[in-house]
Amino acid sequence: MAIQFNQHKFNDNVEENLQNDFMRGAVASAQNHLYTKRLDAVEELGDWEEWRNHAQEIRQHVLENLDYYLHELASNVEKAGGHVHFARDAEDANAYIREVVRQKNAKKIVKSKSMVTEEISLNEALEAEGCQVLETDLGEYILQLEGDKPSHIVAPSLHKNKDQIKEVFVEKLGYDPQNTSEAGELARYVRGILRDEFLTADLGVTGCNFAVADSGSICLVTNEGNGGLVTTIPKTHIAVMGMERLVPSMEELDVLVSMLTRSAVGQKLSSYVNIVTGPKHRDEVDGPEEFHLVVLDNGRSSILGGDFEEVLQCIRCGACVNTCPVYRHIGGHSYNSIYSGPIGAVLTPLLAGYDDYKELPYASSLCGACTDVCPVKIPLHELLLKHRQVIVEEEGRAPVAEGAMMKLFEFGASRSPLYRLGTKVAATAIRPFAKDDMISKGPGPLKAWTDIRDFPAPKRESLRDWFDKRDKGGEA
Repeated sequence: MAIQFNQHKFNDNVEENLQNDFMRGAVASAQNHLYTKRLDAVEELGDWEEWRNHAQEIRQHVLENLDYYLHELASNVEKAGGHVHFARDAEDANAYIREVVRQKNAKKIVKSKSMVTEEISLNEALEAEGCQVLETDLGEYILQLEGDKPSHIVAPSLHKNKDQIKEVFVEKLGYDPQNTSEAGELARYVRGILRDEFLTADLGVTGCNFAVADSGSICLVTNEGNGGLVTTIPKTHIAVMGMERLVPSMEELDVLVSMLTRSAVGQKLSSYVNIVTGPKHRDEVDGPEEFHLVVLDNGRSSILGGDFEEVLQCIRCGACVNTCPVYRHIGGHSYNSIYSGPIGAVLTPLLAGYDDYKELPYASSLCGACTDVCPVKIPLHELLLKHRQVIVEEEGRAPVAEGAMMKLFEFGASRSPLYRLGTKVAATAIRPFAKDDMISKGPGPLKAWTDIRDFPAPKRESLRDWFDKRDKGGEA
């Protein structure tokens, strides 16, 4: 499955990453920075909940009328001189793109940041054709040099700090180890390398933040300017978009771009918002001679109209990732999917199935913070609960031991004498593991919890005992 990193189990990934103090510190620092910037940008806009309501309405309207807007988009792309291909899955999308590459005899391909091309493993497909594929987003370029995968939807190399990045440049690019690891200097060095690559590329590939149905345009939101270079210098431009990433018109685009940039990186507007409409015309100075739009399904149509449809409202801002306490501790690679955090825990099992991803819906404290920050009001924590219900009740995938434990708990909790006895025994049995009324190294099922945070030890006196004592006039 293209969406998957490797064959490692979720629990193994978590165990490994919990021991990676360096990564956890880098993630926590980045989370704090992005979350704080988002709060400032939201407060500055004012009436944030009204904006969220409006953004939600736009996304729901598009999903309810997706067939209409996809037809309108395709018609207008073709009127503008472009080509449209509707791809069923990753294999179909890659086959179409490889055919365009062959027709153009393209050998060097430059790409801007795109999660959907990661989803279909496009780089690997093109490299198999003998092409040189270069990521031009700085974060993606760093990961490509090291053979790593993105750990965040917006900031792919979030799990690395500048000293680690410098080491990659020294090893892979000949960067002088005596030079500084200051971010601006590192970026300048890479810029000098990539500039010639843009000028000599045969073909450019981008994702698509939003496609505008009534004009046939695609919108790219970046902070580095590479999106503009990828779409204007190479003679052929291929854009790949998830089929749901649509807006009816520029008016709705204005709203969603503002919500995206404020939620993702705390900016009023990103440095570059490129709107591309087909190939260049005779009177235009720059732009591609040929434009292709690949509209990807890859499981999305099966989500439409079902219990999880709201997840397709996502605009890939990463705000839910930036606020998630679980992501903070385990990092993006634990999810073993290019989509991490709460949105990944909901979306990945839908796109790739429960066989490899049934643990992800349980990678949540259900605190609801992800739902609160989502700019398009996706009820993420409710969808995670829905996944759990499906896994247990419809799929029958609950562990046998867990089912037995729940039946045992049901038996004891529904019988008052057994329940009273159990509360007293539990307090006594767990006491050896407690220190200062907290358990830091719990036995059995408590181990997974106490590996991350302390667990409060049960009191010897239950709440009911406390009430009974109070009612009888004792100390409360």
